[in-house]
Amino acid sequence: MHLQAGAAEEWRQFWFLPLLAALGYSSAVLHTYGVGPFIEPIQAEFGWSRAGMSFGLTIVGAVGALLAIPMGMVVDRLGPRRVALVGTILMPVSMGLLGTTSDSLAHWYMLWGLVAFANLWMQATVWTSALASRFEKSRGMAFAVCFSGASFTATVLPFIATSLIMAFDWRTAIMLIGAIWTVAVFPLMFFFFRGAQDVKAADGKVSQAPPVSLPGATVAEALRSFSFYSLFLASLLFTTTAVGMIVHIVPILKDQGATALGAAGIASLVGIFSIIGRLGTGFLLDRFPPNLVGALSFMLPVIACLLLLFDGANPVSQSVAASLFGFTLGAEVDVIAYLATRQFGLKNYGVIFGAIVTAMAAGGAIGPLVAGFAYDIYSGYSQFLMLTMALMVISAAAVIWLGKPGVWRND
Repeated sequence: MHLQAGAAEEWRQFWFLPLLAALGYSSAVLHTYGVGPFIEPIQAEFGWSRAGMSFGLTIVGAVGALLAIPMGMVVDRLGPRRVALVGTILMPVSMGLLGTTSDSLAHWYMLWGLVAFANLWMQATVWTSALASRFEKSRGMAFAVCFSGASFTATVLPFIATSLIMAFDWRTAIMLIGAIWTVAVFPLMFFFFRGAQDVKAADGKVSQAPPVSLPGATVAEALRSFSFYSLFLASLLFTTTAVGMIVHIVPILKDQGATALGAAGIASLVGIFSIIGRLGTGFLLDRFPPNLVGALSFMLPVIACLLLLFDGANPVSQSVAASLFGFTLGAEVDVIAYLATRQFGLKNYGVIFGAIVTAMAAGGAIGPLVAGFAYDIYSGYSQFLMLTMALMVISAAAVIWLGKPGVWRND
């Protein structure tokens, strides 16, 4: 009863903050969910291999992996608002600039370097840091609403991108996507997005210390714990397979015989069911052991891959597989972020979770490239689907084997 009352009070005071975080996070994943429909038209124009095109996402992931910890320090130092404002301008603009590429892969990779820099300012640390400072009793649901922004993008962007490509061309389409997200997101973030770290003092300056108590582990304590490396491993392996699947889901479905719009429609189920997965996971995280919730969620892609491997030409199997994968996709970041707050507290959350984001970024760098190589070498994605099943099992085991949550006192 106390938990319910505390959760209700948090939502009464800060109901708008998770919604704004969701809008911000919808921009953070534009490159992940948006590039799939562009793979075939770009390949048709330039003749690049799919691995060569996918290396752009590898650049984003590699830069994110190298600089996730410093960006966590920036969030701890400046507060999430300032970082988010930079990101919500740079990210959609850099995405739109991909439409200016020439037929040189070097030029293509240079533009992806801009996307990589922009994406640094949009990492999950920014949004979860603000929410964790305002939500404790209902933190799982707050995170779930926030990360539903990615689910929204996954749902609408394949349709938007495919429709714009058919109406104009791929260059105009990707520029329009960048313009849409800039106009829709930045003004709301500017006027309304603030975590406890961003509350202004009477003199108008941002307080150097958050007005709420933020107990937690030191960075050294976190790095000495088994829990940190379990979360790191789970994040790395899951994101490797998840981002590879996300980027290549439309080509995977088209290789199975789906039309362009049909594949986009089935791919949108990933977004729809990731919303269900996020909200459902948020509800469960606040009520059941979070490592068990995460492990069960991580096993669903095994069933999805089996359906695609043995009955992939069947539209029903395609739809069920996309739905199962979407549900797990909705759970992943929520579970990892939630477990990080419970295992290590909030005192140095930006740096500690930034280190875990390093694993996510590394997985995001590796996954699309591995999927692209699998297609280029084997003329199909079956080997990548089998790899996905193996890595998902290991990820689930890593989450199950977490130690007990830390108990931290206020300083």
